Order: sequence, then structure tokens, then C-alpha cells
Amino acid sequence: MIAAVRRWHAVLSALLVFIPGATAADDVSGAARELVRKTAAFAGQGAAIALTWRDLTTRESAAAQARTAFEAALQDAGLRVSDLSPAAEVRVTVSENPSQFLLVEEASKGEDHEVWIAAWKRGETAAARPGVALEKKLVWEQAEQILDIAFPPAGMLVLSPANVTLYARNGTQWQAQRAVPLAPAKPWPADLRGRLRLKGTSFQALLPGMQCDGASEPALSMVCRASDDPWVLESGSRALLLADFSATRNYFGGNVTTQTGQAKTVAPFYSAASVESQGRTWWLLAAIDGKTRIFDAALDPAGTAAIQWGSDIAGTDAHCGAGSQVLATRPGDRDRPDAIQAFTMIDRALEPLTEAADFPGPVVALWTSGGTAATAVARDLRTGEYAAYVVTVVCGG
Repeated sequence: MIAAVRRWHAVLSALLVFIPGATAADDVSGAARELVRKTAAFAGQGAAIALTWRDLTTRESAAAQARTAFEAALQDAGLRVSDLSPAAEVRVTVSENPSQFLLVEEASKGEDHEVWIAAWKRGETAAARPGVALEKKLVWEQAEQILDIAFPPAGMLVLSPANVTLYARNGTQWQAQRAVPLAPAKPWPADLRGRLRLKGTSFQALLPGMQCDGASEPALSMVCRASDDPWVLESGSRALLLADFSATRNYFGGNVTTQTGQAKTVAPFYSAASVESQGRTWWLLAAIDGKTRIFDAALDPAGTAAIQWGSDIAGTDAHCGAGSQVLATRPGDRDRPDAIQAFTMIDRALEPLTEAADFPGPVVALWTSGGTAATAVARDLRTGEYAAYVVTVVCGG
């Protein structure tokens, strides 16, 4: 083990001599990669390291982003985190000064000890904007799973594994008008997902291996067919992406087509969102390995987000500041309450913009519904029922 006294003397000395305003990376990913290059040279290619962390910052999100970025860089460099016979022991401290965040790494291998420092620029703190908030409104609850909801002129459509149902307002209550059953050729896959898309009174229901085309007026009607056509993934009303959905799984396989018709291949992902930042458009893909990949408007890779999200993200048209916002769930198990939070991008770093909106269970679906809103579906852990919400980004003054 690294001796406690030597370790903390090294950390404190490093922090004291690190001059505010010294050269810093543009973002946390750059700072992390800088340290990991030194770690790989010290521990050896493919080595296992024992890794511990300490957070001395005033912003929990900065430390979380640093840890995610550092561990991603370790993986990219071929290093493994393991307490079983590690080649080196590494302790990383996240700290800050008025202009920068700091990563201080202490590495020990036998009698050899090293201390390295990297930094990244603080930039604007998006979370400091006053009055920006998420509003969530409960619109429907039922025992059967809800895959998606939408609001045509005639009322409300609810997509469930068994049918599509049209509801109309009766005073303050929703009343069922008609349901059209779904008859898949094969049993639905586990963890079923589905999507409703509206165009006036017409709609599409997208499901694994099936596409339905329907209309809500003059009465609900729908025709379904077996289909491997790509799903249309919208991000607010600004951007869209075509993506092939796996008929036997719960994610997109990686074949995508951009808005300009370019075919691309990316790593499989659960969900996608577009965000505008500093005059540029970026796509964020929640990959099945738990990382959020960043792509430019042409779907060319542009990095990996340092922050860690859940598998559901959705873009909005809200512009609370310099760019648009993306909604994201938090990482976690499906047996715990969940939350959705709005984020914005600054210098390719994703920063929280609002407080998190809590839900009574895991969020099992999150789809953009155009404009500044998204549809979220949560499974209530207390009742076992499914609840659908409209979640809206509200910009403050």
C-alpha cells in the first residue's frame, strides 16, 4: 500500500505548487488522457491497477465526470482496474482552483512513486442559471406496460404491448374510445420498446419487427405489417436520425442514416439526442456499454462524454442559454427510483442545467415529443403500475 503520510504530503505539495492559470486541457477527457498516458508507461501495457478516488471539489458533477473520463481512458489504453495482484496502486484526487479543475494522481509500484497533475478549464457553469427547471406532469396510469403516448387532435394515444388505444377527454378524465389490437408474428422480445410518431391526425407505431400506420380521425384505424424498416429518431423538432432497431433485442444495432442521407455504422445504442452548442450540432448516443458517445452533425465520432447517464436520453428545442438541452436518466438498476435531468453542452463537456426531477421507479421509456417537451414512462415500484408523464424544460429569466 502507498504510505498514508507520504501520499498526502505528495498530494498537498502538488496542489500547492500548481499555479492557477497554468496550461490546462480544454476538457476533462483531455486531462484524463494526459494522466493515463503516464499511468500506462508507469504500470506497463495491459497491466491491472488498484484505483481509489478522493473528491475535494465543490461540485459533485465535476468529480463524477473526471472519474468517468479517467476510467474510460484507462480502458482505451488497455489498462484494467482490479484489486487482485495489481501492477500498480493509483490514487486520484479531484480538486479545483478559481480557474481550473485539477486531477492529481499518485502512483506506486514497489519502491517507485510518482505524482502527476493535469487540469481542465472550468468554463461556464450551466447549473448556475437561475430559474431553469424541469416540469413534469402526470397524464396517464395503467397496469399494463406503457411503451409511448402521443397527443393527436382527437385526444391521447397510448401504445401498449397488446394494442393502441385512443382516449378522449370527458371533463377532467380520459375516456377510452377505441382500441386496435397488435398481432405480432413472433412473441415480443424481453424488455419491449415501442414508439409513436404523429403527423396531424395520422400516426405510426414502431415496434420490433413491426410497423403500423394509422389515423385517429374520423375514428381510430390502423394497419400493421412485418417490417425491418429503420425507426425515425427525432430530437425535438430540429433533427432526426434513421436507425435500424434489433427485432430480437431492445436497442439499435448501429446502422444509421443521417438527415442528409449519409449511411453510417456506429456502436449499438439505446437512444439518441441532438444538442446545439456554440453554433454547431452534435449527436449523443447512449451506447449499450454504458458510455455516451459524441458525434458531429455528419455522425463522425467526436469523443466520449465524461458524464455517466442511464440508457434513455432525449433532445429538446429549449434554448436556456447558449445551446439546446438534452434530457437524460441517471445510471442505475431497474429496481430503484429514477430521475431525469436537463443538460447542456459547453466545449464538448455536458453540464447539468436543472435539478433532477425524481420518479417513483425506473424510467423505462423517454422519447422526445417535439418542442421543449418529452414523454417519460416510469414503473411505480410501490404499485407496479406504469405512469406516463410530459416533462418540459422551462427557461428562467
